[in-house]
Amino acid sequence: MGWVVGLLPFVLLCLGVPVYLIFLASTVVALWTSSVPPTMIPQNIFGSIDSFTLLAVPFFIFAGELMGRGGVAVRLVDWVTKMFGGVRGSLALATVMSCEIFGTMSGSSPATVAAIGRLMYPALLKNRYDEEFSLGLITSTGAIATVIPPSILMIVYGASAEVSIAKLFLGGFLPGMLIGLFMAGYILWHSTRHRPEVGDRFNLRAFLWSSRNAIWALGVPVVILGGIYSGMFTPTEAAGIAGIYGILVSAFVYRDIGWKQIWEIAVNSGIVTAQIMIIVAGSMVFSWYLTVSGVPQAVTDFIQSLHASRWGVLLAINTFLIIVGGLIDPTSATLVLTPLLLPIVKSVGVDPVHFGIILTVNLSMGMFTPPFALNIFMTQALFGAPTSKIYPGVVPFIIIQVAALMFITYIPWISLVLPGMS
Repeated sequence: MGWVVGLLPFVLLCLGVPVYLIFLASTVVALWTSSVPPTMIPQNIFGSIDSFTLLAVPFFIFAGELMGRGGVAVRLVDWVTKMFGGVRGSLALATVMSCEIFGTMSGSSPATVAAIGRLMYPALLKNRYDEEFSLGLITSTGAIATVIPPSILMIVYGASAEVSIAKLFLGGFLPGMLIGLFMAGYILWHSTRHRPEVGDRFNLRAFLWSSRNAIWALGVPVVILGGIYSGMFTPTEAAGIAGIYGILVSAFVYRDIGWKQIWEIAVNSGIVTAQIMIIVAGSMVFSWYLTVSGVPQAVTDFIQSLHASRWGVLLAINTFLIIVGGLIDPTSATLVLTPLLLPIVKSVGVDPVHFGIILTVNLSMGMFTPPFALNIFMTQALFGAPTSKIYPGVVPFIIIQVAALMFITYIPWISLVLPGMS
């Protein structure tokens, strides 16, 4: 009967069953064949989401929606575009940097694709960037928001692995910057070959004026991250403050939205939060069953019996995570795989913070890796682009992120130097 339980999730996934139902159904079938009382299912469902740490998720979603619709993104993009004036490939470089900065506000990859993509995609096409490149750029650079703190995926991992969220946020800074630099290098190379139009030359007066307009937008990451690392508030409290700051800036400083729009954003954020939390509940129940069944310990014992090196284990895990990331949404993958993989990496001496960054980078890649990539679906919905245009566009960026991932995996210093200083 065990093979049926093991095969069931894959069969249901191929049939298109929602992920949370896959995990709940698999757990019910597994418990039916065991001596564990079924009352453990509702207990674990409520226990998994009754978490102060996870309370940060709805607040960051709300803050990201506010920034995207409240004029913050527009001023941010204008500021970054003015900064890169006169450089060949300036618009594409501005897209990468805008996604990195917006990621420090929202922590959400789809929100970043929507907010920055709406502004940059028409401009990229107007400046003679080819369609495949433009679609691939927006789809993939939006995923940087998953690595750059504050990251919703890091919050989920930290809650599951009982690792400091603040240290994970610090650990994500340099890897996120490294991925951005790799992408910038590819953009400069691509621009010398395809020669898109060069924008207006850098104008100091225009840049200073744009900086004046964007100062409140640029204050968001300062308030959020500065407050966390100064010890003024926890990551969860920072998420709530980000929402309040977003309302003040969007409604009272920029005056781009009113109370009606704020209510609509709050309702939409509630819906998105419910979608995430139901996945969290289903995934955590399945993860709990795997743990009580002894699966993590059995897998750890098997790996240790092979006498594999730390680098060999990490290479195998990276390969596995890249495949999983293209099939299952990052939240589910994080919750199910963390209790399974964390004992393995601990057994070969990998720091849990370092592994959290490796996991996040891998699963962020899954956001734009075919076939079931959320960012690809978002890009398709926003611009009506066929997958035949999006898939070829993301391939170079997948290769780039794999290259960056190797550096992040095999040079732990990149992920651990900042947490070690805190």
